[in-house]
Amino acid sequence: MSGLVALLDDVAALARLAAASADDVAAGVARASTKAAGVVIDDAAVTPQYVTGVDPKRELPMIWKITKGSLRNKLLIILPALLLLSWLAPWILPWLLLAGGTFLAYEGAHKVWNKITGHHSADKEPAVEQGADAEDKVVRGAVTTDFILSCEIMVISMNEVADQEIWMKAIILFVVAIAITLGVYGTVALIVKMDDIGLHMLRDGHTDGGRRFGATLVKGMPHVLRVITVVGTVAMLWVGGHIVLVELDLLGLHAPYEFLHHLTAPVAEAAGAFVGWVAETLGSAIVGLLWGTVVLGVVTVAGKAFGTKDQENQAAH
Repeated sequence: MSGLVALLDDVAALARLAAASADDVAAGVARASTKAAGVVIDDAAVTPQYVTGVDPKRELPMIWKITKGSLRNKLLIILPALLLLSWLAPWILPWLLLAGGTFLAYEGAHKVWNKITGHHSADKEPAVEQGADAEDKVVRGAVTTDFILSCEIMVISMNEVADQEIWMKAIILFVVAIAITLGVYGTVALIVKMDDIGLHMLRDGHTDGGRRFGATLVKGMPHVLRVITVVGTVAMLWVGGHIVLVELDLLGLHAPYEFLHHLTAPVAEAAGAFVGWVAETLGSAIVGLLWGTVVLGVVTVAGKAFGTKDQENQAAH
């Protein structure tokens, strides 16, 4: 009997340990996913363009292909690489985060200045391009873009659980990768098909209310996509700027972070924590825009310089 009691005690201890581990995983996933929210929103805003203009019957299969490519990116390439780096060279994580924050700020600033100047990227071909392998080409382009955004999501998530054991990091990042990927592309699928649902309700609705709601969906989805794009851009600037400030502070350059803190701390004391958070978020977004604009300028100047040299070399030959 004493042996049975001891066994039951061991089972109970294991159950408590498993429950505690599950709580730790859930907390880690929630913390990591929240910090990666800016990239997630931008991911959801970017992807619908890849299925614009395709046969409605092919929209969901294409999104499923992109989803599988995104899972491969995160689980088979990025996750093992990050775990290896966190084990062999943990000092590199702040630099990776700084690079990632810089990229987010650059992308956000690029979108802002393109909107202001009226320039738009000409290298993003719509999914209606002709050719036998058009669909595969579009999917490859989407998966390539996803790889960059997935790197940002996973690096940000890794930073939030940097104090965990490596096996706990692996579990949390595995759950984050699956949850975010399915969440993003499930939302994308819903957004892409929403106008079709509205059109079906408009044509085949049995009530006036249903047909009116269908018409509202059809008319409203372009506006919804524009709002998502704006929110995604602001989120990229906010997250990118915040990452840059925090990582520069950790790497020894304290002035930018301290300056923003000195500006926003009195706001929080006077108006409350939420208003203080809004002020800090706005400040981080402004920093992201300024930092990204500087990087954009450097990239533009370098591109023109190397482009000029390439043209001169071609002319010489």
